[in-house]
Amino acid sequence: MTAVDAGAGGSAATQEEAAAPAVTGLLAGDPMMLGLPAFIVGSFALALTLIGSTVPVGTFGSALAIIMAMTGLGLLVSTLWALAVGQSAVACVFGIFTGFWLSFATLVLALDHNWFVLGSTATGTIELFLTSWLIGVGMLTLATLRLPMAFTAVFVFIELALIFVLLGVSGASTADLKTGGVFAIIFATIGVYIFFGQSSVATGGKALPLGPPIIRG
Repeated sequence: MTAVDAGAGGSAATQEEAAAPAVTGLLAGDPMMLGLPAFIVGSFALALTLIGSTVPVGTFGSALAIIMAMTGLGLLVSTLWALAVGQSAVACVFGIFTGFWLSFATLVLALDHNWFVLGSTATGTIELFLTSWLIGVGMLTLATLRLPMAFTAVFVFIELALIFVLLGVSGASTADLKTGGVFAIIFATIGVYIFFGQSSVATGGKALPLGPPIIRG
């Protein structure tokens, strides 16, 4: 239905009201509701192997079942979900971390089974892996400076964890590996807080404060 009303200056304004259908199904969903817990579970599993609370320090194969079947697969599904709803930034982050976790699992399996005949270059291979991801995560950290501070904090602590794991590998230092594990627990815990905020919104509640962005405007 169209109504024509005369404006104060004599001009005619056309007003048409059409009820927009409510968005339902896939397009109404939030991919972070799956991606965040998938990331969190894998992060805690990795942190515990670094600290050595349940298994010897650095026994990374112990976490592979979680990292491959939950974290890698969950983030892959979340990436596709984010692409389907047009959330390119979310898809970018989840897609990159899908690559991180699956490449980490591949590296551990390759080292344990000597798939690539690494021999005496195993330590250098791990250092190459960690250095490459330090650069990649550093890029993501800079890209989050316009987002709420909680997201930037996650990436900063991921960077710190990678730095100390790299130091632990290159220097054969258990203390540095444990420090990396502590930073992993910190960024996973921030992820839990962000997830609680997302789940509050998804269940009809209010969002939790995530802090102001470092760069505004």
